[in-house]
Order: sequence, then structure tokens, then C-alpha cells
Amino acid sequence: MFDLDRWEEIFETIRKNKLRTFLTGLSVASGIFILVILLGIGEGMKNGISQEFEQDASNLIFVFSNVTTKEYKGLNPGRRIQLKNRDYENILKKYSDKIDQSSSSYQIWQLVTSYGKETGTYRMNGVFPDYQFLENMTLTTGRFINKTDVDNMEKAVVIGNRVKLDLFKEKDPIGENIEMGGINFKVVGVYTDPGGEREEARLVLPITTAQRVYGGSNDIGTLYVTLKPEDNFNKAVAASNQFTQEMGSMLKEAHTVAPDDDRAIMINNSLENAKRFFDLITMIRLFFWGVGICTIIAGVVGVSNIMLIIVKERTREIGIRKALGAQPLSIIGMILHESIFVTAIAGFLGLIFSLALLEFVGPMIETQYISNPTVNFSVALTTVLILVVAGAVAGFFPAWRAARIRPIVALRDE
Repeated sequence: MFDLDRWEEIFETIRKNKLRTFLTGLSVASGIFILVILLGIGEGMKNGISQEFEQDASNLIFVFSNVTTKEYKGLNPGRRIQLKNRDYENILKKYSDKIDQSSSSYQIWQLVTSYGKETGTYRMNGVFPDYQFLENMTLTTGRFINKTDVDNMEKAVVIGNRVKLDLFKEKDPIGENIEMGGINFKVVGVYTDPGGEREEARLVLPITTAQRVYGGSNDIGTLYVTLKPEDNFNKAVAASNQFTQEMGSMLKEAHTVAPDDDRAIMINNSLENAKRFFDLITMIRLFFWGVGICTIIAGVVGVSNIMLIIVKERTREIGIRKALGAQPLSIIGMILHESIFVTAIAGFLGLIFSLALLEFVGPMIETQYISNPTVNFSVALTTVLILVVAGAVAGFFPAWRAARIRPIVALRDE
């Protein structure tokens, strides 16, 4: 029930102690401000890490070879391991029931390419059709490499948007011929990639054509696979880890590599990497919550101390109220109202300023691992709940002390 007299008392107390009330509210407002900003940064880190993994398929596993680092079966370390077409074919045959999408790749890192008077140097990838989805490529025009291109060793090429802008400017490249290392290829498509210009400065053609034309024989540089979806993230990680171990053992055995030589056959598991990153983000966000809550607690302790001082200053008044028949709950309510009011107003101001800062400044923050820090509505509601609880806790113990004062003792207070 709304009690006008009680609210007048609260405002009168605040007016008499403006500086004390301001400093008390500032401690609470700063606590909420810091909490919301930290949570926004935590969300921004989550967004940034998510964008990093969006550059490729989220459950991508890729394999590439290096040199051996350990002696094995009489063979010296330092041997260069070269993946072959048969490695890719054997993996597809053995794990056909587990693999969703796959491709091997034959690369040339710098291939001089020209169209008319324009010339550039770009990375060339000979691949299978699934490569489009493994790399999250989006076609802006034309088509991607298909099975017919691979089977017939067609001289067809899909170019990245960066290549298109460099060589063709505003001209439509579809159907045009470009010269790649002295050999003509027909442009059949143009793609964009969430990885940006670096990923769009590539030439993609059928792997059979790339190996035959550029002397690759049956060599491959990288092997890519994704697994069929699981019911949940944890099952997907477990299945991915098991597949990675089995495939690694299979490739090491095929190339006579020591089972514990992880440098010779290197396997990158995107799901495992994602799990590590997101576990780290979760820990960081919990740490931010801890720091924010501790800051709020410091503010609450300040409010509680101020309320104890107020109770001390109003001891005679409380004694008179009790002598006139005021109930303990009425005394508790009087103190709690003032405590919750000061805490809530200060907290809401801190919340509003922090949300405004994230709203206007957040979209401008774009670093490698932080992107658009924000706080969603449910978190804002949580902070409001924290405000109410904090105000109640801050005022309860002083209010309980005031309710227990005996009228005769209070009237004797100086």
C-alpha cells in the first residue's frame, strides 16, 4: 500500500544527507556499471570467437603432412611425408558411414594469373565439389566445380571476389578465359568467403585438372572432412575426437610414422578447438560475473553501513514510534524502503549508462576476438533482480537492529 508519509520521510532524509546519499549511490551505480560492461565484453568475446569459426565448416577436420621428428622402424627422423590420393580414397572407403562432406586439395601458393593487361599472383586450390561447403564459400554468380569437371579434368575455374575485382574490375567474368601459369581456364563462378579478402584471393579448379596440368601427379596437400551431425555438441566433440585418433593412426601406419609423432601427420579438429575456446569464454564470463558481483557487494556493504548510521541517528525517533505502538515490521519496512529506494535508483542509473555505452560504442569495437559487445534482455533483467536483492540485503540488518531497540533504551539515547 502506498504510504505518502513514509515517502516524505525518505526524501527528507535524503535531502538532509545529500553528499552521503550521493556517494553511497555512486558505489552501487559503479558496481552495476562495471558488471554490465564486463558481461558485454564477455558477449563480445563470444561473438568474436564465433566469427572466427564461421570462416570454415563448424565441424571441419583437416589433415596436412610435415616431416617426421622421431625414428621409427629403422627410418631416420626428418623424412618428408607426402599425402596421396590413395590416402583420401582409403579414408572415404573406411569411414563412409561417418563422413558427411569431404575433399582433398592440391595447392600452389603463388600462381601468376592474367586477363588482358591485368596480372596478379594468387593461391590455387585443386579440389572436389564439397570444398565449397567445407570453406563456407558463397557463390555470387555462376556455379562451383562439379563432379563432371572432376571426372573430365575440365579447365574450369571459380575465382574469389578479390581476384574478380583485380582482373575484371566491373566486368562480368563468367565465360571469360584467364591465363593461369601459362594455361587458359574458363571462369565458371565467383565466390565470397567470410574469411575476407585473404580467402577471396584464390583460384579453385578440379583437383584432377590441377594435378595433371601443374605436375601434381597424385599428391595432395590437405585433406578435409566433416562428420555427420550428432544429437548434441558434446556427442559431436566425442565422435570427432575418436574419428581424429583413428584416422591419424591409419595415416601414420600407411606412411610408417611413429604413433606418437604428431608433427609428421598434423590433424586440426575445429570442434575440439571450438570447445576449448568456448570453455575458456565460459570461464572468463564467470570471472566477469564474480568481479561484478564483488563490486556490487562492496556497494551493498557501503549502503548497509550508511543505514546503520541512519538507524543510530534516529534511535530516539524509533523509540518514540515504538512507545506510540509502532510494530517491529513497521520499523523494518521504514528502513528497508529507504535502503531499496537508494540502491534501486543508483543501480538503474548505472544500468542505463552501461547499456547506453554498449549501444553506441559497442558496434564500433571490432578486434580479432571481440565483436559487437552487447548485453541481452534476460541479463538486464538479472541485474534488476540483483538490484532489488542488494537493496533488501543492505537494509535488512540495520532494520532488524532498529526493530529490536527497546523503547526505554531508545528514549535515553543522546
